[in-house]
Amino acid sequence: MSNRVDLHGKVAVVTGGGRGLGQAMALALAAHGSAVAVTARSADQLLATAELIAAAGGVARRFPANLTDAGDVQRLKDTVEREMGAPDILVNCAGVFGPIALVQDCDPAEWVDTLMINTVAPYFTTHAFLGAMLARGWGRIVNVSSAASLHPPGGYNTAYATSKAALNHFTRGLAAELDGSGVTANVIHPGDVKTEMWADIRDKAGRMTAGADGYRNWVKWVDETGGDPPHKAAELVLNLVSDASASVNGKFLWIADSLQKPIPSWGDESGPLPWN
Repeated sequence: MSNRVDLHGKVAVVTGGGRGLGQAMALALAAHGSAVAVTARSADQLLATAELIAAAGGVARRFPANLTDAGDVQRLKDTVEREMGAPDILVNCAGVFGPIALVQDCDPAEWVDTLMINTVAPYFTTHAFLGAMLARGWGRIVNVSSAASLHPPGGYNTAYATSKAALNHFTRGLAAELDGSGVTANVIHPGDVKTEMWADIRDKAGRMTAGADGYRNWVKWVDETGGDPPHKAAELVLNLVSDASASVNGKFLWIADSLQKPIPSWGDESGPLPWN
């Protein structure tokens, strides 16, 4: 489907666009005609992405920002709209894994920061850019979640799993508000990808003496298989922003032929609530 996606005249914002999955998504959107605003904390990483897009003949601007700061996100909105126009597409890809530790052993600041980056920042950016999409009657919001939000609960990763489960439910609620507006919101599992987050989990698990076998096994499995290729996540984003996906809203979606077998998320509601 993605070869038929024409995004000329569209503006996309990609958070976490300086590296890994975010960079792959930004490059794919630009390759199909969208002007891309890439944002993250690291100006150097954003420069690398912008240069790659420019070298391929695309249009990109970089906007360093702290996405966990509502004021900074408002400044980001104002600057993007002034320099590029109001965005049509928002891809919230910035994320961290956070602490691998039992609840009683976690650094509270690190635990809360994980939710700020993975859950609150997507709310801030959505709140900032949604109004213009609704006014135009067209928009696409794609939030990058994780299969970890659907796995049976386990120890040592409450921050990450909670942040992504909350992101899922935020997106579902948002999608319900957007129904029939021409704007959609969905979440994706981008695959088990060998990115900087994979390396962070590898390093943290390697320092642990107990409770890390599951993480070490996952790290080894991704390493041995090579992981899912980032371009599959980029292809999924392209499909979601196409007109062919106009009716796809409030869904949890997986890349094609993922290494991990897709896990059921949620389906149609069984019926009205008894008080309604």
